This record gives sequence, structure tokens and C-alpha cells, in this order.
Amino acid sequence: IEFGFPKLMGILNVTPDSFSDGGKHIQLNTALNRAKFMEENGVDIIDIGGESTRPGALTVPILEEIKRIEPVIKSISARSKIPISVDTRKSEVASAARRAGASMVNDVSGFTFDPNLLCYCSKYKLPVCVMHMQGSPENMQNNPKYKNELLDIYDFFDQKIKFLKSIGIKHNNIIIDPGIGFGKNLKHNINLISNISIFHSLGFPILV
Repeated sequence: IEFGFPKLMGILNVTPDSFSDGGKHIQLNTALNRAKFMEENGVDIIDIGGESTRPGALTVPILEEIKRIEPVIKSISARSKIPISVDTRKSEVASAARRAGASMVNDVSGFTFDPNLLCYCSKYKLPVCVMHMQGSPENMQNNPKYKNELLDIYDFFDQKIKFLKSIGIKHNNIIIDPGIGFGKNLKHNINLISNISIFHSLGFPILV
């Protein structure tokens, strides 16, 4: 995808417990119908996740996560050329997703959960989306605190981007996501949305 103006990402959670659509698309046929609906209505990229990251969610075993996403990605990529992003924190899941047809990795942990995931993305030159999250899904909403959420998250990206580049992730393969709702309270979220332009100076597309 060439970024230069806004793009629309469709979120397809093949999980029983995601906060917005959990349980709705866990069957293959309903997931494929939803993907078709998204594509017909102007979505530019479909992000497929097999592990809920809602507040309080527990980690899903690797094989279970692969079992959920692999057939969906294979089926979508077989019938469509729409780019597919895999929403995962795990290198083994990313590997299965890439082989099935995904071409981007979206990690809500900001590549802090699995140290092997960035190396995998670098090896296969996969675009990455780096999200900021304070804590983990299990505890991220337990009284999140910042000195200054805008500057704290800006500094996180500044340091993370330097690391990404140091291991071979190219500039044009990086997207940043301030992580609205992930380890933030209502005040933090509103401040981030209102001042999202602070992140433009980093020079990367921003996913919200």
C-alpha cells in the first residue's frame, strides 16, 4: 500500500471474546463474508486477529491462535488481492500467517512480547505496525499513569524506531499506532486523539 492520504483498515477478529466483534466471525464462512463486505465497501487492508486484546484478556496458546487465523487468511488471499495484516504478538503465528498470505504484522505489544518477532519481520522484509501499550491486556487498564502521555508515547516511538532500523526494518515498512484504549484512561485517549499531529514529525503513517 502506498501511503500519502488516509487508508481504511478493516478489523476482522476471529476470536470468541474480542471487545467489538468477538464471536461474530469465528466460523470460516462468516469471516469470509465479513471480509468480502469490507472489501466491497472500500477497505484498503484487512487486519486479522486470533487473540483478543480487550482489557482483561488472557494470552491465547500459539497453536490455537494459528488454528483460528490460518484458514481465514488462506481463503481471503486465494480469492482477493487485498493486502492482509496479521494482528499478533508471536513470531510463530506471524510465520504461519505469512505462509498463508498475510503481508504485514501488526503487534499491539509494540514488539515487546516476543523478541523473535522483529527478527522474523526483518528477515522477510514485512511491513510492521508498532503500537504503544502500557502493560499487557491482562492489566493495562489497572490505573494507567503517565508523566505526559503525549511526550511519553512520542519518546517510546522515537526509541523503538531507532531499534527497528538498527535490525534492518526499512523506514517505509514502519507504521506507528499510539494505542488508543490500550493502557490509557479516557483523559489520555482524548488528549491523544486531539493532539495526534504531534506524531507526524516522526515521519511515519499513523494507525488509529
